[in-house]
Amino acid sequence: MTGPYRSPLNEGVSVAAENEFKPIELGPIRLDTPVVLAPMAGVTDWPFRSLCLDWGAGLYVNQMITARALVEENALTWKLAEFGANEPIRSVQLYGTDPEYVTRSVRLLRERLNIDHLDMNFGCPAPKVTRNGGGAAIPAKRKLLYNIVKAAVDAAEDVPVTIKFRKGIDDNHLTFLDSGKIAEDAGCVGVTLHARTAYDLYSDHADWDAIRLLVEHIDIPVFGNGDIWEPWDALRMLRHTGAAGIEIGRGCLGRPWLFNDLVSVLSGREPSYTRPTLGLVATTMLTHLDKLINFYFEDPEESIVRRFRKHAGWYVAGYPVGKETRRLLHAVSSKDELQAVTDNFDFDQTLPLEGVRVKRSHTGGPRKVSLPDGWLQNPDADVKLSPDAEVNVSGG
Repeated sequence: MTGPYRSPLNEGVSVAAENEFKPIELGPIRLDTPVVLAPMAGVTDWPFRSLCLDWGAGLYVNQMITARALVEENALTWKLAEFGANEPIRSVQLYGTDPEYVTRSVRLLRERLNIDHLDMNFGCPAPKVTRNGGGAAIPAKRKLLYNIVKAAVDAAEDVPVTIKFRKGIDDNHLTFLDSGKIAEDAGCVGVTLHARTAYDLYSDHADWDAIRLLVEHIDIPVFGNGDIWEPWDALRMLRHTGAAGIEIGRGCLGRPWLFNDLVSVLSGREPSYTRPTLGLVATTMLTHLDKLINFYFEDPEESIVRRFRKHAGWYVAGYPVGKETRRLLHAVSSKDELQAVTDNFDFDQTLPLEGVRVKRSHTGGPRKVSLPDGWLQNPDADVKLSPDAEVNVSGG
């Protein structure tokens, strides 16, 4: 393993000084390391969360599920909501558009799954969601946002609630300051800001100045999300914004050891895994697949491996493994086939410098946001969304 690496963006960034970053309390939950794994649909199931947990401390949030599907006893949704037998903090992200369904779903999560923390998603920019007023479109209607969040907080009782949102629809329709205040007034214990608009999608650079403005605007903890690919990025964000903590999404895909490095730099130590070897990648890929097979034991191995393929692509992103190896990884259908491919890795090959910040998963943007007619008029109007606004898609 090579020594600590800093991209040009992070030249001169030093590890944390003693007591520079404080533990965070979210109700009864204490985070000694102010790091959160962003909930990602189809990604942050227990096998992935447990893998990240093996590498470091923090709060690891289950993938997003929808309120209406829970209430209607959708079997797949309840499977997605499952926790590990020994999961230390049972945290889940809920997406809902109707206060009544949100109330009922939160009560079910408390009663059946004994959740310790509830996060709510108001940042999804998918057109199929926003065109019906859902996802990232909800914060444009302040009363609707308040009613949904308040319903969740009341139903959660002593379970702490946080929410995640974007800056707004676009640069002409920014809502993040209002959203933060609404969350605070409704009783949330913290918020996460993905510092891009719905129009931005995942393009360009996250606007860390917006995170700083939100920190100055509300009194509950703010977690910053966006453009954390190296542990040094987290230090820069926290120092620039004054945020209480960070939330990691795309940056940890194929890089679960990032959590180890985050714990290190936030504790005043140099990181160890900024340029991991393909040997570590191979070992971690097989461990990850084993966890998936054990968790989804009722499913055929082939279907589990097929779902793992996206992870395989993220693990080798940035490495010069060649087109043929990538093709083989994209076609594996069993653990033995994955083992055969990884056995041919050059185990001593370290991640090239140009591969450290390779983007993984969502890309794209900017793109005009699809909205219902007249949606941006009268932000305090009473509105009720159709069930079509509640679709379980990844993003935030």
